[in-house]
Formats: sequence, structure tokens, C-alpha cells
Amino acid sequence: MALEAALARTHPRWQVQLVDLFAVLDPEAWFRRLTGFPPEAYYNKRLATGFTLGLRQELRMLQAMIRAAHPHLVGRLCQHWRASPADLVVSLVPNFNRALGESVKKACTDAPFVTVMTDLADFPPHFWVEPDATQHLICGTDKAVDQALAQGIDRQRVHRVSGMLLRPSFHEEPETDREATRHSLGFQPGIPVGVVMFGGEGSVTMKRIARDLGDRPLIILCGRNERLATALRALPAQAPRAIVGYTEDVARWLRLADWFVGKPGPGSLSEALHCGLPVVTVSNAWTMPQERWNTVWIGEQGLGIVLPGLAHLRAGVDLLLSRLPEWRERVASYRNAALFEVPQVLGELVEAARRSGTAQRGPISISIA
Repeated sequence: MALEAALARTHPRWQVQLVDLFAVLDPEAWFRRLTGFPPEAYYNKRLATGFTLGLRQELRMLQAMIRAAHPHLVGRLCQHWRASPADLVVSLVPNFNRALGESVKKACTDAPFVTVMTDLADFPPHFWVEPDATQHLICGTDKAVDQALAQGIDRQRVHRVSGMLLRPSFHEEPETDREATRHSLGFQPGIPVGVVMFGGEGSVTMKRIARDLGDRPLIILCGRNERLATALRALPAQAPRAIVGYTEDVARWLRLADWFVGKPGPGSLSEALHCGLPVVTVSNAWTMPQERWNTVWIGEQGLGIVLPGLAHLRAGVDLLLSRLPEWRERVASYRNAALFEVPQVLGELVEAARRSGTAQRGPISISIA
């Protein structure tokens, strides 16, 4: 939706279609029937329940299943593209880019196929990069660029932007008085406020964080996990805290804080850093395999503290807060303008296709999966 909004601003004449990839591939919703939730929510659901140790093995099993089903997936996608032709197809999902790229080549002839990575780094093989899919790859870090080149993507098909796509609200000026809002929530002037966030489904881990940091003012974003929010509101605390359920205005809540605690997901980290918050996160055997490099990046860039486990949380937060102005100064140098850069790259690819005579001269149709 962030990309759709950006394209509406930069290319208002483009006809943009959002494609629910899993509705195309699994119209009978067998995955939801078997598991109780859609496939795109799988990892967040696992995180919310705290069972993530076997995700590497599960990911490889999933990829093997996708490879086995490849001809069927390509057939489904070809049917979709023939019914809804596109001049350019954008993928925002991992694992399925081989099928997407092959189907676009078969059904949309010379339409560019572009993958916008929503991770800071790839988890090869067959996660984001598929050299045989003739894909363009938009990367938010030098690491992702190097990985793409190492896997055989032509340099002219690799496009570097300055970070992850964020919602437009993160790039807008805040409308509220920060200090007045903090005061209304019970936070005292001059005392740093932390924000805790573990994605859209929250995580049981947040209970332990709330207990261990009971004397720290906190904003805790629970996402759609109302049971978690209820449990957190019942926990005793020595410092004021705001327990927030599902909200689309994450940017507003992050801007009210001074530092961040959460999982090392690319979205969470990028949002926190964009709002000027140094981060405290964890890297160990329970960290999702595709997110482990994110913690290396945080350490290399000096954007926060990476802990080996929550047993060290208290010490890590105390260390961060003892030099908070220095951490915030380093984070202030981080700039992410991907929301504006990605549409520019897509525009250049459409223009190149038009110059080569492979794109139509009428309205441009863009599909985002």
C-alpha cells in the first residue's frame, strides 16, 4: 500500500493493481483452512506464539514444496496475467519470484519483472534472488546488492535504494505536539521513553520485556494481539506505560519515544531508525534466519545494541540510556528515502521498455504482488 500511494503521487496516470498473490495461487484457501491463518501471516503468527527455533528447517521445506509445485504455480499465474495484462510487474514477496518471473515472461512477453526486497539482506538460495527469472532487483543495502551480484544477477538489473519501503506517514510532518501528548500519557519531561514492538501480531516475549523493564516508561505496541494487550495492562509497573492495540499510525507512536526494543525485523528496525530511535534487539538461535544479518548491520552501523538474549536486556537498556544522546546522534545520520526512490526506478524501467518498443503507448498498467 505504501508503494501504491507513492506511485499515485509520482505517476498519477499509471493504472496500479494490487494482486493478492496467495489468492491467485490458492483460490480455495487450503492453507488457511489447514492452519487457521493466511500464508503471508505465517511467520508473524509463529513469532507471536514464541515458537521460532525450527524456522530455518521449515523455510527450506517450504522452498522445496514451492519448487515441486512450480509448473502448477506458473500455470496459475499465467492465467492471471492473461486476464489482467500488465506493462510492469512488481514483486514484494520472497520465495515465489522464480514462478512470478517465468509467468510474466510467458504471459506478459517483454514486461519488466521487478522484485523490491523488503528485507535488508537475502537468505540464499531461492529466497529473494532468482537469476533465471530475468528479474530486476531493488535492494536497500550494499549487502543485498553484493548477494544479488554473487548469485548471477546482471549489474544493470540491480538497483540500490537507501532503505526499506515505509508508509507515507513516516515521511510526513507530525501533526501533534509531542511533549503535550507524552504528558497526556503520564510520561514525565526529561525521562526517556522506550517503545516495544514485535510486528503486527505482537509476541509473548513482550510480557517478559514489560516485567524486566517495569521501572522504565514504555509504549508497547501489541498489534492485533488483543489477548497480549489485555495481559500487559494487568501487569504491575513502577513507571507509566501506554499499551496500544492495533494501529495504522505506528509512526505517531514511534515519534513519541526515545529508544526502541523489538525483534530485528527489517520493517520494525527501519521504522524505528527513521523516527530517530536507537534500537535494542536480540540475535540468537531463535532469531528468524532471514533476519540475522539485520543485527550484524545494526552493530556495524552503530545504530543500537544487539544482545545474545533477553537475560541481558536490563544491562543492554541501561548501557544505551547511559549514552542516549550519542546513540541518537548516530541514528540521526541514517536516511531512508526508498518511498521516493523506488517509483523513480520503476519509472525508468517503464521508459526503457517504451523506448525499446516493448511497452504499449496507452495508459501504463502496473501490477504489485
